[in-house]
Amino acid sequence: MERKFIFSIDEFYHVYNRGIEKRKIFVKPADYERFIKLLYLCNGTEPIVTKLVQGLPPDDLFSLKVGNKIVDIGAYCLMPNHFHLLLKERVENGISIFMLKLLTGYSMYFNKKYKRTGQLFEGTFKANHLGDDNYLKYMYAYIHLNPIKLIDSKWKERGINNAKKAKSYLLIYKYSSYLDYITAGRAEGRILNKRAFPEYFSGKKEFKDFTDDWLNYKDEGEEVLNIPTPRITLGK
Repeated sequence: MERKFIFSIDEFYHVYNRGIEKRKIFVKPADYERFIKLLYLCNGTEPIVTKLVQGLPPDDLFSLKVGNKIVDIGAYCLMPNHFHLLLKERVENGISIFMLKLLTGYSMYFNKKYKRTGQLFEGTFKANHLGDDNYLKYMYAYIHLNPIKLIDSKWKERGINNAKKAKSYLLIYKYSSYLDYITAGRAEGRILNKRAFPEYFSGKKEFKDFTDDWLNYKDEGEEVLNIPTPRITLGK
């Protein structure tokens, strides 16, 4: 489906996609880790030969020079059959170039590893323009709380069953940027450029309190707050 907007410099976007026919695009931990590495390596003007960086420890890999950044990444979350990114257009066509590099690089890796051919993702990546301030702030919760679906698939419709369990699960889920907002020192944190996004949170506690609060809302709670909630059905 053709987008109804053109990516514009200094604007914010929720970018997402899932595997074709809802198939899993991350099968093993190494798959998640490869995609996360590509989030960093593909965000630059310099070409990266992935075989030359294989085996590098995180501190070294996420310190590599990749040239001038082409997008700003504010948040991400990987799920078994889909992913979510919070991006800011930094240069003209930056998001389109970044996503082409990212999805092509990952598809080539995945198809070679699992001895398959053909399309891995469901068509062109999807995107929503986050032009409303409330909408943009809400996406920090929407993206980072996605992993809760893996332990409680209906929590948004019926409310959270066990908030303590859900919060604990977020602390051990490595495949999102949640930990980079509530802790310090992860090498993966260099993927993000938080300064390019509004300062909604004064510190780690305020961010954690914000996401914790959203665990207490059902879908109708989002409507009460007058947030234009994205209706995205991607499965687990």
